[in-house]
Amino acid sequence: QVQLVASGGGSVLAGGSLRLSCVGFGLSYHLYSMAWFRQAPGKEREGVAGIDGRGVTVYAESAKDRFTISRDDPKNTLYLQMNSLKPEDTGMYYCAVDPSPMLTSLRLRDYRYSAQGTQVTVSS
Repeated sequence: QVQLVASGGGSVLAGGSLRLSCVGFGLSYHLYSMAWFRQAPGKEREGVAGIDGRGVTVYAESAKDRFTISRDDPKNTLYLQMNSLKPEDTGMYYCAVDPSPMLTSLRLRDYRYSAQGTQVTVSS
């Protein structure tokens, strides 16, 4: 049974940093494509960053130059380093993975598995 567990969220002031983690159980991250998504209250869910099995990354415009997605396959862990956080980054952050090795998508429906989210709150 596949389970993804996201963690690392919290409350920070604008300009602060957080690092999110997503650990996978019941599967191996090796060559999987993975991504982070977020949803703010009253807003549509949006893709934030993705990384495929080759290490190719894709970022939403809002995340470029501030967020970094990375992976540690031996630890079955996906990360999202978020710097220079803004109040508009507030939301529930989700991770998702797919066995396709060359998937650079920021659409959640393209991923087979997703996790319950971790809340990020940025105050001004």
